[in-house]
Amino acid sequence: MMIGYARTSTLEQKASIEAQREALRAIGCERLYDEQISSVATREALLAAMDYARDGDTIIVTKLDRLARSVRHLGEIVDELEGKNVDLRILDLGLDTSNATGKLMLNVLGSVAQFEREMMLERQREGIAKAKEAGRYKGRKPTARMQVGEIRGLLAQGLTKRAVAAQLGLSERSIYRVANGKGTPHCVSLRINH
Repeated sequence: MMIGYARTSTLEQKASIEAQREALRAIGCERLYDEQISSVATREALLAAMDYARDGDTIIVTKLDRLARSVRHLGEIVDELEGKNVDLRILDLGLDTSNATGKLMLNVLGSVAQFEREMMLERQREGIAKAKEAGRYKGRKPTARMQVGEIRGLLAQGLTKRAVAAQLGLSERSIYRVANGKGTPHCVSLRINH
C-alpha cells in the first residue's frame, strides 16, 4: 500500500498542503495523512502514518523537508521504517529506499539539506545583528499582544482556542500564551477549561 504524508508549517500555507495532497493522490496513494504544524513539534499525523504502515508498504512525501527536520531525525524515521520493512519515497528527488542507491542518496541529500538550513539560519542571525547595530531591526510585530482583550473576550464567550485562533488569524500557540497569562506584560492569568 502507498501511504502519503503531507505537512506545512503554518495554517497560511493552505495552497502548499493542497498541492502536496494532489501530488500524492496522483501517484496513487491509497491513504493520506496530513498536518499543519512546525517540524519541531510532535507530528501526530506522521506518527500515525508510520504506525499504520505494514510490511511491504511505502510511505511517500513530496519533499524531504516535509518529512524530517534534521539528518538525525531522518535517520530515526528511516530506521523505524526499515525495522517494519516499509520503504520511503521522496517524489521531488526521485528517491526510493527500496534499493541501496536510494538509501545512500537519501543520507547524502539529508546532510546537504541540513547544512543549507544551518547556513541560512547563520546568515539570518548575522543580518539581524547588523540591522540591530544600525538601529533598523524592530523584530516581529506582536500581533497577539495587540489583541489580548479580544482574545480573552472570545475565550470568555466559550469559543475554543482553535476557533479563536482561526477567527483572529493567529496561531493556537499565541492563544494559549494569552490564556495562560504568558507573553503579555502585567497580565492576570486566565484559564479556560474545555
